[in-house]
Amino acid sequence: MGFIKRQWTPREADEWRKEDWIAIVLSVFAYIALVVGTALSFLLLTSGFIILAAGIVLILLMYWVIDPKLKMISTEYEKKQKAYLEQLEEIQKWEASK
Repeated sequence: MGFIKRQWTPREADEWRKEDWIAIVLSVFAYIALVVGTALSFLLLTSGFIILAAGIVLILLMYWVIDPKLKMISTEYEKKQKAYLEQLEEIQKWEASK
């Protein structure tokens, strides 16, 4: 699957791209397959187990598509949060020294 981007910069990861839309479509089909597959599996129908397995595969595929992008966004957010907390700590030190 060479058309799925796996390496992201923080700026690219923050924008909507085709990987987001792929993950949206996969999630819809995956959750429908999980619900239908689970219901049919409780009835011990072979098709239910097949649909349930397909739903699990779709979830793994969705995770594979969107996880690198989410990791990059998370890493960038953690950096911003750390910088903000350091700035807040400096402000508190300055106010305490008054």
